[in-house]
Amino acid sequence: MLPLYKKYGRTVFDIALLVLTVYVIMFTFSKLYHIAAPVFLSFLVFWIIEPLASFLHRKGLPKVLGTTIALLLFLGLIIAGFFGVGFFIISQISDLQSNFPGYVQLIQHEFTNLVLLIQDKSNALPGGILDKINEYFATLSGFLSKWVASGAQVIIGFLSSFSSFITNFGIAIILAFFLSIEIESWRKFARAKMPKTLKTANNFMRTHVFKTIRFYIKAQLIMMLITFVLIYAGLLILGTSNAFTVAAICAIFDLVPLLGVPVIFIPWIIYLLIVGDSVLAIGLIVILAVTMLTRQLLEPKISGNSIGVSSAYLMLSFMLISLSIFGLAGVVLSPVLLILLKELLEQGYLQKWIHLPQDEFDSSPLVMDSPVPGTSKKTGE
Repeated sequence: MLPLYKKYGRTVFDIALLVLTVYVIMFTFSKLYHIAAPVFLSFLVFWIIEPLASFLHRKGLPKVLGTTIALLLFLGLIIAGFFGVGFFIISQISDLQSNFPGYVQLIQHEFTNLVLLIQDKSNALPGGILDKINEYFATLSGFLSKWVASGAQVIIGFLSSFSSFITNFGIAIILAFFLSIEIESWRKFARAKMPKTLKTANNFMRTHVFKTIRFYIKAQLIMMLITFVLIYAGLLILGTSNAFTVAAICAIFDLVPLLGVPVIFIPWIIYLLIVGDSVLAIGLIVILAVTMLTRQLLEPKISGNSIGVSSAYLMLSFMLISLSIFGLAGVVLSPVLLILLKELLEQGYLQKWIHLPQDEFDSSPLVMDSPVPGTSKKTGE
C-alpha cells in the first residue's frame, strides 16, 4: 500500500485542494448572499436589462433614458406575470366558491355510501380485523396530522422568505439602475486597478464559461417553450378554461429544479378525483405524462449540447452530487460547475494543477486528445 500512497499522494492532494477551493468559494458565496442578497440580485437584474439599455444607448439615447426604458419594460413583464398568476388563482377560487355546495353534497353522499358499505361488510370480517383497521387508521391519521403541520410550517416559511425576497428584489432593481448607468466607469476602474491574475480569470470566465452559460439559459427557454406548447395544446383539447394562463404558469414552474409541472398538476388531479370529474383528471394525467416524458427525453440533449455535455448520465449524476453537497442551490449551480470543469479541462488548466504519476498512463486523462464520452467541443453553435 505504501508505494501506492507514494505514487498517488501528490495527485490526491492536488485534487483535494481543488475540491476544497470550490467548496470554500461556494460556501462563501452562500453566506455572502444571506448578508447582501440585494447586491447579488442587482447583478442578475443588470444582466437582464443591460443588453437593451446598451442597444438604446448606441442608437443615440442617453444611457439614463435607455436604462429607464429597459427597467420599466422589465418591471412591466414581471407585473404582467404576477397579474396573470393572480387572475388564475382568483378565477379558480371563484369557481370553487360557486361550486362548493355541490362538492360538499357529493362528498357527503360518497362518505355515507362508504360507511354503509363498511357496516354491511364488517359483520362478515373475522374477529380482530376491525381492531387492526382502526389501529392502521389511527396511525395514518397521526401521520397525516404531522404532514399537514409540517406543510403549514413550510408554507409559512415560504411566505416569509418570499416577502423578504420581494424586499431584496425591490432594492436590487434600484441598485441595478445605478449599476447600468455607472458600468463604464466601473469597467475602466477594473481594467486599471485589477490584478493580472484576476484579469486572466475574468477573461477566461467571459470567453468560455459565461458564453456557455448563455447557451444553457437559451436551452432552458427552449424547454420552457416546449412545455408551454404541450400543456396549452392539451388543455385546449380538453376544453379547460384559462388554458393559456395555466400553461404559462406551468412553463415558469418548469424552471424550478425538482418541482416543475407536477406541482401544478398533481393537486389539480387530486381535486378533480375528489369532486368526481374523473374524465378531466385522466386527461390531465395524460398531459402530465406526455410533458414529463418529452422533457426527460429532450432536456439532456438540448441542455447537454448547449454546454458541450450530451451525456444524460453525466448531467444527472453531477446534478445529484451537487444536490447532496449544496442542497437545492446545488441543482441550480450544477450546470455552472460542470461548464467550469469542462472548460478547465479543455483549456489545459487541470493538467497544470493536478500532477499525475509519471509512466502511469498511456494517455493522460487530463489531456483532451479525444472527447470525453458525452462531451463535445462545440457549445451551442
